[in-house]
Parts: sequence; structure tokens; C-alpha cells
Amino acid sequence: MPEPLRRDVRLLGAMLGDSLVEYGGRELLDDVERLRRAVIDARRGLVPVDEVAAIVNGWSLERAEQVARAFTVYFHLTNLAEEHHRIRTLRERDTDPAVPVKGSLAAAVQRVREMGEHRLAEVLEGLEFRPVFTAHPTEARRRAVVTAIMRISGLLEAFNDPRLGAAERVELERRLREEVDRLWRTALRRRTQMDPLDEVRTAMAAFDETIFRVLPQVYRTLDAALDVPGEPGPATGARPPRARAYVRFGSWIGGDRDGNPYVTAQVTREAMLIQAEHVLRALENACTRIGRELTVAEDTTPASAELRNALAAARTAQPRRIAEIAQRSPGEPHRQYLLFTAERIAATRLRDADLAYGSPDELLEDLRLVQRSLAAAGAARQAYGELQHLIWQTETFGFHLAELEIRQHSEIHEKALAEVRAGGPYSEMTEEVLETLRVVAWIQRRFGVRACRRYVVSFTRSADDIAAVHELAASLGDRAPVLDVVPLFETGEDLERAPSVLEGMLKIPAVQRRLEETGRRLEVMLGYSDSAKQLGPTSATLRLYDTQEALAAWAARNDVKLTLFHGRGGSLGRGGGPANRAILAQAPGSVAGRFKVTEQGEVIFARYGQQQIAKRHVEQVTNAVMLASTPDVEARARQAADRFRPLADRIGAAAKDAFRSLIETEGFAEWFARISPLEEISELRIGSRPSRRKAAKGLEDLRAIPWVFAWTQTRINLPGWYGLGSGLAAVSQEGLAELKEAYAAWPLFAAMLDNAEMSLAKTDRAIAERYLALGGRPEMTETVLAEYDRTRSLVLAVTGHERLLENRRVLSRAVELRNPYVDALSHLQLRALTALRAGVTDDAERERLQELLLLSVNGVAAGLQNTG
Repeated sequence: MPEPLRRDVRLLGAMLGDSLVEYGGRELLDDVERLRRAVIDARRGLVPVDEVAAIVNGWSLERAEQVARAFTVYFHLTNLAEEHHRIRTLRERDTDPAVPVKGSLAAAVQRVREMGEHRLAEVLEGLEFRPVFTAHPTEARRRAVVTAIMRISGLLEAFNDPRLGAAERVELERRLREEVDRLWRTALRRRTQMDPLDEVRTAMAAFDETIFRVLPQVYRTLDAALDVPGEPGPATGARPPRARAYVRFGSWIGGDRDGNPYVTAQVTREAMLIQAEHVLRALENACTRIGRELTVAEDTTPASAELRNALAAARTAQPRRIAEIAQRSPGEPHRQYLLFTAERIAATRLRDADLAYGSPDELLEDLRLVQRSLAAAGAARQAYGELQHLIWQTETFGFHLAELEIRQHSEIHEKALAEVRAGGPYSEMTEEVLETLRVVAWIQRRFGVRACRRYVVSFTRSADDIAAVHELAASLGDRAPVLDVVPLFETGEDLERAPSVLEGMLKIPAVQRRLEETGRRLEVMLGYSDSAKQLGPTSATLRLYDTQEALAAWAARNDVKLTLFHGRGGSLGRGGGPANRAILAQAPGSVAGRFKVTEQGEVIFARYGQQQIAKRHVEQVTNAVMLASTPDVEARARQAADRFRPLADRIGAAAKDAFRSLIETEGFAEWFARISPLEEISELRIGSRPSRRKAAKGLEDLRAIPWVFAWTQTRINLPGWYGLGSGLAAVSQEGLAELKEAYAAWPLFAAMLDNAEMSLAKTDRAIAERYLALGGRPEMTETVLAEYDRTRSLVLAVTGHERLLENRRVLSRAVELRNPYVDALSHLQLRALTALRAGVTDDAERERLQELLLLSVNGVAAGLQNTG
């Protein structure tokens, strides 16, 4: 472990140890240490695993809970320390401006520029990155816990400042101890169910603390990279920007009603109002700050005639306000106008009709007016510095922050349309569908069409599912909203049908009109989670690739600018993994400078919780989008795909057969529920959405998140790799050399194996075997473990690695260091799960066992940094 990271882990661990002693005496810390040493020794083969289980089983349930809490809090602190070390590493790498950091915007610009300035201009012209936040329940931490961790994070950063004096260090250590102790004493799981507006407010924390501030830094970095080496003239900050605002955030939080009865039309309306409140406050604060700092005087920086006229018009309309501002800022016209602009933003938030802006475009015009005046006066650095940041923020977020997207299941629209066509009466369900469309229209009137226009149809089967939404909207008459209806293809069959569905969409008059209005832009969403749950990870990956390839070809034939919306989950079993590698593995022609993706649950705070990490994430994604959109990269990927596709088809077919054979085994659903905390996970209350779309208990209606979450808890991570071993075995006898060539040359195949390798590395065979034994089906245990052994062996053979993650040193180290501590929580969970599956009759004992189980679930999620 690098010394700075080791130092932080030891510091926070020692503080936690002191809190344990203060809370439960030395005996509690001794018990924690005893279990810690036992699991490490078990990993080294020095003690049998049964001895670890005996330690856990010998404690009272109260003591077991305390130990589980201790390990969980330790993981939260370790995760924080690792995050700080990532930031340190990023800073250490970024030392020479002439040598771009790998995966950065500067590196992408340099690479594309080598292909010609015309190619760079082409790529930048159509560049788009659209992250969409969703409330998918995968963040296992309470908001109070996340907030506590953020406070500790800030204190740790301050504590590591080498410039601190001795007294400052002593005080910071005291505050750190206080916060660590508070985290230990804070309840780690929610006692009440979240509602959708809680989820909206939770996401706002990422916006307030990070996203609003980071995006201008990203654009500035791109603008600096676009300075032409050796070209005379001013650099970024002293010239008009060459980089434009290319990131647009979206949100399903408060808009995704597919299977969630708690998301209503009223919730959608409130969600948008909350978003608007946050972004308008942020814009107001930024404009006020920049205005107060812009103390350039009239005699050094005279205002343009345009600005003088605008100030005069403002003085006529608002004489008292302008007089007050002028009294505070005499002889500073630019400052006066920006401070007046800040007051108008506040009025927009407070709905003061006399002063409010009608749209973000009006605000942008005022900001650019000031910018033009400053530039004309020769104050280029004032024009294109912080003021440009505010312009970029306004362009990115508007008055709505993130475009609120609606999602609903196709069956709901089908039933609602039947009632509308019949002339009523309308059921409560149909009334809700129509009211949702009315709310979309209200949002558009209040915040502009851009604020809410995308309507995603889950389980789209045909063009009729798209036409149904348009017809329902048209039934509202002249109060109908403007809609871009987005088909979502989730199952294997639906993915195959996607091109024919789009063909049918072109015949729908409402779609034709929108294509004309938007420059023939169309969006299609691909579901990763449900396809993987149905087909297995290997076959689903190949099916998604085929669909992307087919849709890209369809778009080219029909002169459509297609944006593929990737419904990727956070975990590997739901299409997660490193985003930049995933983008480079997309089918040639399917990116075309545009990338839209869901950011879910724990991924939101993992990627956007810290400013430096958020900036790095956006840069890495942009880097990959730019490179994947160049003809050179597309051509190499196409050649590799053409060469190795027959091999991949054989792998996919065998992998799918193995996966389907397992989940179609008689009694599989009941067996899965016995060996995992599947049903208990819903008691974590980590989201407002039910774990199943319907009340049925079968696998078909089980959402992909609890499916993956439960397998993660069993330490076998089955959704991330199962079937790949059988697929590789089907071709390895005669094709191992070809498999190695495919791994080296084809980004898709490399990403598929690398992701499986990561899942396998987080798997623990010995612990998993104990979970599988709870099912009482030894033949199924044998099947699963045999596939694990096969997959592990063949993945290592193809990659040429001696051990898992051999080429990912940092990740490998993190997994190896965490695994023993996760083992401790798994043993605690196994104690509770074994007793509950045996049928405890005493209510009080059952309640304590469930508490221990849920605490351990929370802890394992923190330790593995994965849920669903």
C-alpha cells in the first residue's frame, strides 16, 4: 500500500478503534481485532474457515451487531481514504502541461489533431455527453451517513496540508475524532422508506457540492487544449472560447414511474421545482460573486454604448434598485449590470413577474452583453475568464438544472389509450397518465421545452407503443406537450426487433414532425440490466453490440442523427464497469460524437461526489467519445469485429445455453431466495421503488437490481461472469490462439473479458460455497462452482495473466486488501441467514437476526463498493 494511503487508513482506523473503546469498552475492540486477525489467517491458510465461523457464532446477537457495525464503518473510512489517494495520484500525474495525462481532454485533442484540424473541428462540432441520474436503488448508505463521510473527507484533506501549524493540526485532529465518533454512533441504515422527493433532494447534494462547479473547469480544460501549439495570440481566458458547453444532464428522479406507484404527476411537478430552486440559487450566487469581484472602473474599462443603453433601460424600469446598486458601485457600470442581473435571477426563482427572466436565453443575452462590452474595452481577461464560466453554466443547466425524463411501461399506455378511445370513463391509472402529460406541458410552459420533453417507453415491442404515447398526448388538444418519445429495448427479443420498430416509427406523423423540427435527430434507449438477466452477461453483451451495429446502419440509410441511450447499471452484472473502455468498445458508427448514459445509485456519488474525481470522469468519457468517433478508430474496430465475429457467435451461443440451463432449473427461484438475502434486501429501504414490477415471486418480474445485489452478497457475483467459461470452452480446444488475438485486437472482446475478470476477482469461492450450501441442492452448488472454476481458468488463459487483475495493480491491491474484511461481514451475515432459513420461532430473536443480516448487507456493499 502506498505510504500516504497507509497513513490515512491507519489514522482513521485508530480513531475508530478509540471510539469503539469509548462506546463498548476494550472488550469490543478486542472482539473486532480477534475476528480481523482470524479472517486474515484464514485467507493465508493458517486457520480453517470453520474456526472463523465458530468465533462469530459464539457471540451474542448484540455483540455480533456491534462488530458488524464496526467493520462497516471501517469500510466507509477506508473508501474515503482511497478516494483521497486517487485525488493525490491525479495531481501527481498532472505535472507537465506539455505531456497530457492519459485519458484526458488534452490527450484526446492531441490525438485527433494528428488526424488533421478539420477532423478535430468535425468531432467537436457534434460532441455531446448526456449523463442521466436515476433513482435506481443501489446507494445503500443513508443520506446522513454520506453527509458525515463528506465532512470527514473535508477534514482529512485539511489535516494532510503540510503547511499546518502545530496548534491547527491538534484542533483538526480533535474535529476528525469527533466526526469519526459521530459516524460510529449514526444509524447505518434507514428506518423509514424513502419517497421519490427524498431521492430528488439526495441527488441535489451532488449538484450543489460538485457538478455546478466542475463543468466550467471541464470546458476550460478543453478550451486550453484547443490552443494551437506555436500559434501566436492570446490563450484561453484572454480570447473568445473555442470550447462550447457540450454536457447536458438529465434525470429520471421523480419522472421514472415504471413499476413505481409512488411517482405521480404531482411528484414530477415537485421534482422540477426542486431542481429549479437549486440551479437558480446557484446561478444567482455565482452571478453575485462575479459581479462583486468585477470592480473595473469606467475610466480604465469604459462601458459600450450597448451596455450603457441597457443600464439606462433598467434604471427606467427599476429606478430604486439601480440607484441602490449604483450607490454601492459608483463608476463601475459592468459591475452594476451584473449585480442587477443577479437580482433578476433571484426574482426568477421567487416568481417576481416584474423583474424575472422569461427564459435562460434572456439571461445569456445579458451576460454576453457584459462580455462584449468588456472585450470592446480591451479587458479580454475579464470578458473570457470567470464571466465565461457563468455563461457555460447557464448554457449547461438552464433554469431547470437537468432535463426531467418521464418513463412508463408500454402496457400502461396500451390500457390507457383503450379507455381514451372508448370515450371513458377513465380509471385512476388513465387519469394519472393524462395528468402526467399535462404536468409535462406545464413544465415546458414554465421552464421551456428543453426542461422536459423526453418520454421513455419501457418494454417497447412495436412502433404502436410509440404511437400510443403521441395519441394520448394529442387527446389533450392545444394543451398537449411537445414530446420526443424514446423506445427502450430491454429483452433479447426486443433488441433484435429494434430496427424494424424504428422503421415503423418513421411512419408515425408525430415522429415525422419532430424529425423535421430537430434536424432528423432521434434517440433510442438500450437496456443492459434486463437483457443480462435474461441472456447472461456474455450473450447480452454480444446482442447489444449487434443491435448498436444494426441501428447505426439503419440511421445512416435513413439520414437520421441517432443517439443511443445506454441504460447501464453501476455493477458489472448490469452493464457497468469503466465507462471510457465501454465507449471504445461500442459498435463502429454508433457513437458519432454523442454518448448518453444512466448514472445510478452509488455511482452518482462515486463519480460526482468529489470535484477532482468528477472532472476526471467527465474528461475520460469525453476522451473516449472523441476517439471512438474518428474514422481511424472505427475502421480498426470494424476490421476486428469482422474477423472475430464468427468466434464470438459460438462463444455467445454456448454461454447463453449455460446461463439459461441454470436459471431454468426446476426450483431455481426458490433456491436463489434461500441462498441469498434476496427478500430481506427490500427492508434496507434504499429507494422508493419496489423490487418487483408485479406481486409475482418468479424471476421474470424480479428487477435486475435485487438480482445482482443478492448475488453480490453471496460473494459469487454470478451475473458478471456466469456462462462465459462454457462459451470459451466451446472454442478453446482449437481456438485458444485466436481467442488471444481477439483479446488483443477487438475492444469489445477485451472489455467483456476484463469485466468478467473484475467480477471473478471480487468472488470468494470458499465463502460462496457456504452460501450455496444453504439451498440444500448440492447438484446446483456443483454446477455453479464448476462454471466458476472453468471461467476463471479460461479467462486467465486468454488474457495471459498468472492471477486475476494482474495488469490492474491498483484495483488488484484494493480487492486483495479488502477481501479479508469483507469475509468478516460475510461470516456475520451467514450466521443470521442460516438461523433465519432454519425457521426461528421467537419473534424477538428473529428481529435481532434480521437487524444483523441487514447491517452485514450494508457492510458488504461498502466493502465491495457494489450493490446492484
